[in-house]
Amino acid sequence: MAGVPQAATTPEKYTNLVSKITSVQSKSRFQAFDLLATLVAVVQTDGMVVFANAALEVALGISRRTIEGSCLPDCFTEPHVLHNALMGAGSNEFAALRYDAWLNRLGQDPMPVHVVVAQTDTPGEAIIELLPLEQQARQDREERLMDQAQANKELIRNLAHEIKNPLGGIRGAAQLLQMDIDKSLTEYTQVIIHEADRLQALVDRLLAPHRRPHLVGDVNIHEVCERVRSLILAEFPKGLLFSRDYDVSIPDFRGDREQLIQAVINIAHNAAQALGDKIAAGDAHIIFKTRIARQVTFGKQRYRLALELHVIDNGPGVPDFLKDRIFYPLISGRVGGSGLGLTLAQTFVQQHHGLIECDSVPGRTNFKLLIPLP
Repeated sequence: MAGVPQAATTPEKYTNLVSKITSVQSKSRFQAFDLLATLVAVVQTDGMVVFANAALEVALGISRRTIEGSCLPDCFTEPHVLHNALMGAGSNEFAALRYDAWLNRLGQDPMPVHVVVAQTDTPGEAIIELLPLEQQARQDREERLMDQAQANKELIRNLAHEIKNPLGGIRGAAQLLQMDIDKSLTEYTQVIIHEADRLQALVDRLLAPHRRPHLVGDVNIHEVCERVRSLILAEFPKGLLFSRDYDVSIPDFRGDREQLIQAVINIAHNAAQALGDKIAAGDAHIIFKTRIARQVTFGKQRYRLALELHVIDNGPGVPDFLKDRIFYPLISGRVGGSGLGLTLAQTFVQQHHGLIECDSVPGRTNFKLLIPLP
């Protein structure tokens, strides 16, 4: 406006404004990295962080605002290795470099990672990708579990069908024999009939997950947990503390409610039985804990969101010789156990494209159910 003096933009303000615009534009180039499950940082060759993705923020336990502008090599137990790698990238000694290192985390033990240093198309800039070695080991273990579960399922179905037909013939023959023999010998035919019925019930349990139609509807995981909790407490009314740690923001999802109830019952009931001594002493504890996991990979697929349901107990833990076999059919660590509870639980969860994992040490056993969410 005429006659009104206009505020002049000082060179310093102009420089700061340009710097902020450049920073925003630069960061917008890397927003897609937030969709990755791996840890990614974009750094200058002096180690200063230009951008850190959400996965790195979670892993370090530090806000993105704090990470950006800091020196990334200082986050490692041996910072000079990354400094040397960045100098090599800046001088075009290589296009990409890989090595293993330990990443420091706030309030946690250092994490073993595989570091990939690669140049970008911008001079003086590099992308650092960190692949947690424990995550790779977990993915390998999950793939083995999935393959084993599929093989077990086929074996069970084939074996159950092969047993079923001759079993019916044995029972029928025993009934006919019982009608014609002396009354004093019927005790033996009764044993045959009783054992045939017991095996028939076992075969029916093996085939149950594959016979029953998958009834899909809206499932609230906390309603499932509460149903299981009430059933377990009805059977173990004294000496067992049952805690809940729920994330109430978890949405409903499509699934078979009865199958999921049965899966959780099998796991929780196993936990309660393993707590027998602690229940008698009055210090048994089971926890149901629900959380949302983001950008997770399991079952050879990547999911944006997944439900985590933890069933945690303070029992003696899974024996070492059983840890790799607890989901196998007819394998039980309890005298008189059928060895089908965890096998059926894994089957029901897999029918929801999910997976069950177990982490057990004396005093704490954690069964984690992972189910993808829409």
